[in-house]
Amino acid sequence: MSDDELAKDLGLLSALAIGMGTMIGAGIFVLPGAAAQEAGPIVVVSFVIGGAIAMVNALAVSELGTAMPKAGGGYYYVNRGLGPLFGSISGMGDWMGLAFASAFYCIGFGGYLTDLLAGTMLALPTLEAGLFAVSDIQLGALIAGLLFVGVNYVGAKETGGVQTVIVTVLLGILTVFAATGFLHFDWGTLTTDGFAPTDQGYGAVLPGTALVFVSFLGYAKIATVAEELKDPGRNLPIAVIGSVAVVTLIYAILVGTMVGIVPWSALDDSVPVSQVAEITFAGIPVLDAVGVTLISLAAMLATASSANASILSSARINFAMGRDKIVTDRLNEIHPTYATPYRSILLTGSVIIVFIVALGQDLEILAKAASVLHLIVYGLMNLALIAFRQADVPDYDPDFRVPFYPVTPILGAVLSFGLIGFMDPIEIGLSLAFVAVAVVWYALYARSRTPRQGVLGQYILERAEEMPDVAVSAASAARPDGSGEYRVLVPLANPRTERHLIEFASTLAAERDGVVHAVHVVQVPDQTPLERGAEQLERIDAESAKLLEQAREHAAEYDAPIETTTIVSHRSFEEVFDAAREHDADQVVMGWGEDRPWAAGRAEQPLDELAHDLPCDVLVLKDRGYDPSRILLPTAGGPDSELSAEIASALRSATGASIDLLHVVDDESEREAGEAFLTEWAADHDIGDAVLTVDTSGDVESAIAREAADETLVIIGATERGLLSRLIRGSLVFDVVDDLECSVLLAERPTDRSLRERLFGRSRDEE
Repeated sequence: MSDDELAKDLGLLSALAIGMGTMIGAGIFVLPGAAAQEAGPIVVVSFVIGGAIAMVNALAVSELGTAMPKAGGGYYYVNRGLGPLFGSISGMGDWMGLAFASAFYCIGFGGYLTDLLAGTMLALPTLEAGLFAVSDIQLGALIAGLLFVGVNYVGAKETGGVQTVIVTVLLGILTVFAATGFLHFDWGTLTTDGFAPTDQGYGAVLPGTALVFVSFLGYAKIATVAEELKDPGRNLPIAVIGSVAVVTLIYAILVGTMVGIVPWSALDDSVPVSQVAEITFAGIPVLDAVGVTLISLAAMLATASSANASILSSARINFAMGRDKIVTDRLNEIHPTYATPYRSILLTGSVIIVFIVALGQDLEILAKAASVLHLIVYGLMNLALIAFRQADVPDYDPDFRVPFYPVTPILGAVLSFGLIGFMDPIEIGLSLAFVAVAVVWYALYARSRTPRQGVLGQYILERAEEMPDVAVSAASAARPDGSGEYRVLVPLANPRTERHLIEFASTLAAERDGVVHAVHVVQVPDQTPLERGAEQLERIDAESAKLLEQAREHAAEYDAPIETTTIVSHRSFEEVFDAAREHDADQVVMGWGEDRPWAAGRAEQPLDELAHDLPCDVLVLKDRGYDPSRILLPTAGGPDSELSAEIASALRSATGASIDLLHVVDDESEREAGEAFLTEWAADHDIGDAVLTVDTSGDVESAIAREAADETLVIIGATERGLLSRLIRGSLVFDVVDDLECSVLLAERPTDRSLRERLFGRSRDEE
């Protein structure tokens, strides 16, 4: 399949549906009651102001989304623009904000589920145990939360087509609701106590906006599928801005209708739409009998869609943070059966369950906490946009640019941060606590690991003499310690013949502002004592220095710093991994062939000599004339395929290489599912512009052989058979690899497989 057929298959309608489907959830089915009691009938204005603030932010999302259509959304933009300190705040804020929002959506689901089952034998009870109590609505929310987490755990996918159906159904039901409501609308009901009858009067408008802003969080999701949009420069901003405009109009009409039928003070704060529907559907054939049930089902569908999308988005944020080493990449380990980031999903799900139990009896806390954390992220996104523009980054070339720059992003930041001031102290306190945790986390963990400096920090430090001292000091203090220290270790058998290996390692290191560490392993026979080898160390050092100088010259051609080490040992293969641990390497790049001392594999040695986890990512290059211009990447998911995608993306960035993705399914009936998997996998791994191919032969080796005919490099992720087992036995994953004419790169990422399984694979009985 071509890139246009798969990677660019979402049109404007599907993009609109993705944004609207996430927004038309608990915002309309739950919040009108609580918001009306906060502000009175003027709550309609609160929704409109919330939509206006979202609209300004939507412009920034559109520009950033067309410039950097990457997994991670807001976190990615902030991390690249403002640096990893603010990236940590944004990532934590986005993640916890989605958890609060998911808990809020689940409470909405639980409210309508409770209402639907009321009076039946399936009615949900209230659980009490001393001071601890869980209401019937919370119980319904817990059922929903566990269900949604379970669905994401096993890998349910959302697509533009599914969202289009959901939105169409919801709009149809809500249109009927609005039409019947218009017939019962009473202006006197709306104005009986005046437009702003609460104690705060018109001053309640902005606190009301702070409460309902959670209703507008879904539009940013469109940016995460920018790579799949047809003509994203046109369609993405139209979809983002259009979805906000349409949803704002829907909210205004429906909320205005509700407070014109049921007095604002009597509007139910759990199931307001069902309450109003009982009045408006009365006496209408069919609707009188099933209308309220349809409303309940529509509400559950909407809140389920929003909750599921939020949990899915949180996994993408964790993936992006793990890739940047803001959090441990172990959080993103892929399930061997379901191919989902199960640890991330379980952690997020656990947080959601805690929020439902601890805070579920106060809907406003969940809604406002979700709003304030996302407002922090939106404010930072606007500042990141300014940083990209002012730094004039060469690679920053969005297809859409915000109008009236810099007024628009400044206004977006001021409105976002300003609205936080109208939250209650408890939500502000919760949010500031999460921000503080993110700052401490960055200082104690991420700062020493993350390799990338933000555009803002680079801009300030490169112009230190022109900048205020306070700005330079702040940029220096926040600068990640890991910048420039990404280490690619290359064990060399003979540096004079390892030009391609050094070239490949230098490319990877340069992409991360890192360093190449060339290690010359000098293996002496077992019969020769190391002390004897040490006596000859001067001669070995002279020879090694001469050889490693060649490696330095090769690395210099690619602007990559290089360090060198000579090691004398009885061992070879094991010594490579010991060196990686000692020097804290991020990747090991090694060649493979009969001419290398570690080719013998030393399989006869005791396992305790290898009783360590793989220290880092391991890349094995079988060089047949290294040329990364045309890359084939077969994938079925999994952590090693993720590593393969990272390598392919780095090579593309450095050399302009083309990438072809291959996914093999058993037969033609699985093609559609295979295409959906490959499209989403490509987008999640920042290679959505790759050419996508789904092979229906069911024969992986034959498929690789066919597709590799026109490629120059094949990158294959390791499988459960184990890395050392393949190398020792002389087989790189598949036998066909030995027959390919192009170079082959084998990639393996450390996992939690047992030592024996990791090194020597599963036995046939286990398989």
